[in-house]
Amino acid sequence: MGVLKPFIYSEDARSQADFYIRSLGGNLESVITHGESIGVRNDLQDKVIHMCLSVAGGNYIFMSDSMESNLQGNNMSLNIDYSSSEEAREAFSKLADGGHVIYPFEQQPFGLHLGELTDRFGVRWMITAPSVSTQS
Repeated sequence: MGVLKPFIYSEDARSQADFYIRSLGGNLESVITHGESIGVRNDLQDKVIHMCLSVAGGNYIFMSDSMESNLQGNNMSLNIDYSSSEEAREAFSKLADGGHVIYPFEQQPFGLHLGELTDRFGVRWMITAPSVSTQS
């Protein structure tokens, strides 16, 4: 069985990671900079080459500072499925801060709470939760 682990190229990986940790709860697991490599230009020394975050109860997001202009598109969403609508609503609200809500987080006719947004960094998120809490 495979495990999907998104890798996000960022214009400022540290700021973006901090935002996701505050919004989703979690920890910065590791950071490696270009300065830890041999023969790197001085202007790249502090740039992130690899970063690992654990968020939203143990999901991993990997990040790096991009060395090229980022293209932002709408061809995918990162989806987090929460066990309670309260927890999902809180994450949705925090991710939406400074971003753009595409679909408000609300009860859907097909039985889920669902909301979709683009965060302040241009990343599209879909946040879902069952209509009835599955927390024990």
